[in-house]
Amino acid sequence: MTTQGDQDAAVGPATADGIEPGRSAPGGVEPGRSAPGAGTTGRTTRPVRYAVGMFGTSIPINMFLAFMAFYYINDLGMDARAYAAVLALYAVIDAIDNPVYGYLSDRTRTRWGRRRPWMILAAPLLAISFIAFFSPPDTLEGASLIAWFAVFTVLTGTSDSLVNANYGALLPELFPNEKRRAVANSLRQGFQLVAMIISVALTPRIAEAIGYSRTSIIFGVVAAVVIIYCALGAREDPRVLTAEQPRLLDSLKVIVGNRKFWMIAVTSGLYSAGMALVIAAVAFFVEYTLRLPSGDSTYLLATVILVSALCLALWTRLVRRYGPERIWRIALIVLAGALATMYLADTLVLAIVCGALVGLGYSGVMATMDLIVARLLDEDTARTGVRREGMFLSAFGFFNRLNAFVKSLGFLAVAMLFGFHSGDDTGTRPDEAARFLLSVFPFVLVSLAAIMSHFVRFDRGAAAEILPTVAVGGPAGGAGDDVAEAAAIRSPGADAPDADDADPPGATDDAPRPRP
Repeated sequence: MTTQGDQDAAVGPATADGIEPGRSAPGGVEPGRSAPGAGTTGRTTRPVRYAVGMFGTSIPINMFLAFMAFYYINDLGMDARAYAAVLALYAVIDAIDNPVYGYLSDRTRTRWGRRRPWMILAAPLLAISFIAFFSPPDTLEGASLIAWFAVFTVLTGTSDSLVNANYGALLPELFPNEKRRAVANSLRQGFQLVAMIISVALTPRIAEAIGYSRTSIIFGVVAAVVIIYCALGAREDPRVLTAEQPRLLDSLKVIVGNRKFWMIAVTSGLYSAGMALVIAAVAFFVEYTLRLPSGDSTYLLATVILVSALCLALWTRLVRRYGPERIWRIALIVLAGALATMYLADTLVLAIVCGALVGLGYSGVMATMDLIVARLLDEDTARTGVRREGMFLSAFGFFNRLNAFVKSLGFLAVAMLFGFHSGDDTGTRPDEAARFLLSVFPFVLVSLAAIMSHFVRFDRGAAAEILPTVAVGGPAGGAGDDVAEAAAIRSPGADAPDADDADPPGATDDAPRPRP
């Protein structure tokens, strides 16, 4: 795919079946019939079976990102400057490995599919490296502690990248119908919030009782089992196995040349970095600003996550009524405003109130971000006839993974501005350092994301005109049926053709469809 506006080349004359006149579909599929495994003629993946995978992927990485700084800097006494240096290195490695994993995933061809083998391979690797990260030998200190931190930070991050490059790429392929996709996405975000309640909100209490090492063992094993369960239940489209394999340089040109990719990627990266810093800073804020035991951070984290969970159905309903783009922009504005209020919190009660506002905005972005990305992936498949979800999602992951670099800048800033180096050397203003980490820096990042989101526009009518030209069994490897079904959902005035559509809780059949 090239940039918008210069992609008007016709794929060729096509019938209503998506087959050129005088040609039959590859594999002996007659015009007017779906290829095996397509649409409702083959096995479909239940949205809940796919969505539960988000629980498995979220449990370890959320604990890892939320408490890596507090555990190593505050509890183990590692210097914040060393932490920032390692995190910057990790960010570069983690950003680079995402496109590599996406490229390998897109080109994988096995009898078990493209994505599933990688997920099954990566799940135990993620569990082992995650457990090791939170289980350093007691004898380590100084340079040896930094080395352990560096090795298992990279291993945990890269194995998580391998899992998510494949898990995320399954969403647009398994659910081409946008209504079912919204259901699957809403369910998986719900599972993610449940995972966050356990691995973020409850971890301070659990770790106080049994320690970080035993906590990581429980979470790691559960994560591996759930990820494998999800992978075994995913029904990948068998037609894709005979599709043209995307070439690396061609894919890079398509992605780099797509203006909307850059706008969405930068917006997503800024938002992701802001929220990653918020979660990492909560324990510091509770201990040094509110002057309460760090275990009390459970109350603040639980508020953010529970409010996010409660509001998810509301945001999903708004998405169905007004479309994801408008709601995405509104949610980012709400989140930025909520982060600004956190600076004023000087008691746990006030912090919880502000945290509820953060949860409201956070929930809205969760309900829309993946749908915005999926629209871009649909557009690429429709225009080029090649499925490269893995490469695209990994390219997005490149920017999201750079949030570790932004986090490192945040901790470097508090070391330089406030003299906060570690739990043993907090400087003279640790309370202001924590406020900066929790509110000021994240507010700036999310505000920039909100501004960037206004430059992302989709021409749904143009996309609907392109979609029918993709031939079944053509370069997309049989993607034509799926994208045509998606076009019918998203074209103005079109009715959903899929009888298997499920509505989100509380939705009504007569709800207005999103306008293009």
